[in-house]
Amino acid sequence: PLPALLSYFIETFHRLIHNPSLSTPTATMAEETRGICVRDVPAKAFIAAYAEHLKNSDKFELPIWADLVKTSVANELAPYGEDWYYIRAASIARKVYLRPGLGVGSLRKWYGGNNRNGVRSEHFRKANAGVIRSALLQLEVMKVTEKCENGGRKMTRVGQQDLDRIAASVFFDAEEE
Repeated sequence: PLPALLSYFIETFHRLIHNPSLSTPTATMAEETRGICVRDVPAKAFIAAYAEHLKNSDKFELPIWADLVKTSVANELAPYGEDWYYIRAASIARKVYLRPGLGVGSLRKWYGGNNRNGVRSEHFRKANAGVIRSALLQLEVMKVTEKCENGGRKMTRVGQQDLDRIAASVFFDAEEE
C-alpha cells in the first residue's frame, strides 16, 4: 500500500504543478450540492441587490408619501436617498426570511433608535409603523410574504425561492471578483 500511496501523491503533485487552477482548495461534496440561501451572503450586498430587484419590479410601487415621511420619531428629517423605501422593504423581507413570525411591532423595535433631546437624556423610540406596514403589505401583494396564523409574517414558497435566487446571484458575483 505504501508504493501506491506514494505514487498517488506524486501524481497529484504533478497535476498541481501543470495545472495551477487546481491548487485552490475545492469545496466538499456537501458544499457543492446545497444551494445558496440568504444566510450565506452579507446583509448589505443582499439588501442592495434585492432593493434593485424591487425597484425594477412593476408590482412594487413607491408610495406617494415616500418623500415626505420620517422613518422614526427619533429622526429629525426624512431619508435623503431616493431608493430608501426599496432598501427598507428589502431589509424587512430579509428579516422576515431569517425570523418567521416577525410582526410590525418587533420590526418597529428593530428599526427604532435613540431620540436625542438636546441637553436632556436620550430615550429609545420605536420606528414608524406605517412605513413598515405598507412595505409588508406590498410584499404580501407580490406573494413574497404571508400572514402567520399566530400573528406576524412568514415567507411564502415563491418568496423564499425569489430571495434565494437573488442571494445566489450576489454570492456568485462576489465569488467572481
